[in-house]
Amino acid sequence: MSRAFLFPPLPSYFSVVAYLSLPASTASQQMKIISWNVNGLRATIGKEFHTHIEVLRPDVMCLQETKAQDDQVAAALAPMQDWYIYSNSAEKKGYSGVAILSRTKPMSVTHDIGVPDHDTEGRVITAEFDNFYLINVYVPNSGDGMKRLEYRAEWDKAFAAYLSKLKKKKAIVVTGDFNVAHQPIDLARPKENYNKTSGYTQTEIDGMDGLLQVGLLDAYRHLNPSAVQYTFWSVRFGARAKNVGWRIDYFLVDKKLESKLESSTIHDQLMGSDHCPIELILKD
Repeated sequence: MSRAFLFPPLPSYFSVVAYLSLPASTASQQMKIISWNVNGLRATIGKEFHTHIEVLRPDVMCLQETKAQDDQVAAALAPMQDWYIYSNSAEKKGYSGVAILSRTKPMSVTHDIGVPDHDTEGRVITAEFDNFYLINVYVPNSGDGMKRLEYRAEWDKAFAAYLSKLKKKKAIVVTGDFNVAHQPIDLARPKENYNKTSGYTQTEIDGMDGLLQVGLLDAYRHLNPSAVQYTFWSVRFGARAKNVGWRIDYFLVDKKLESKLESSTIHDQLMGSDHCPIELILKD
C-alpha cells in the first residue's frame, strides 16, 4: 500500500526544480513544515504546485487527498530530486491518500493506525524525526447527509488512542485535514451550519476535543487567539472569492513542544486546491 522513493538527480533542463538544491530554511535552528490538502495530486501538479513549493521552501511537506496510488504519486513527483517521498494510498483507486515529502530521511516511517477497520483508506502516515513523530492525517469526511458520521466518531476515538500510544514514546506533531471546524470562529457561518452540515456537528467537535485531550495544542489558535482565517472553501457559489470558508486544516502540537512553537501560518493567498497550505515553524 505504500512505498518510499528517493529520486536521483535529474538533468539540468528540469529548471522548475533547480531551487531544490538550496536550503529550505534560512535559520538552521528551525524546521518548517507545510501541510496541504491538494484535492488530487496529479491535478494540482498542473496548477503551479512546484512554484508554490519554491515560494514556501519547506523542510517537510505533508499532502492529503492525493487521490493516487503509490506509483502515481511517484510519477507525479518525479521532478522532485533530493526529496525522500513516502506515500500511503487507499485500496480504492482515486480516493483519499496521504504523502510525506522530506528533505532529510526520517528515522522511520509507518502507515495507518493498526486498526483493520480503519486501515484501508490510506489516511495516516507517520514519520519519526529526532525530537518528535510527525503524523499526517486525512480524517474521514462525514459525507453528504452525514452518512458516515457514526463511522467518523469511531475513527476519531481510534485515532486518539493511536496518538496517545505514540505520544508515550516521543513528542508528536499531528497535521492534515481534520474535516471539522472546531470553534465558531473557525467558519464563516457557524449558526447556519451547526449540527446541519458535515464538518460542524457536535459529534465532530467532540472528536476534535478528544484529540486535543491527548495533550495537544491547536498551534494556529494558540498563537493567534482571535484571528479569522480559513483553509477551505466550497467550490460552489463563489465561496472563496467571498471568503465564506472553514478552518479545517490544523497543526496539533504536543504540549511538550510548546516552547518550540515559532509560528503557525495560513497561506490563504495560494491557489491550486479547494484548500490552501498551512505552515508550522518549530525551533530546534
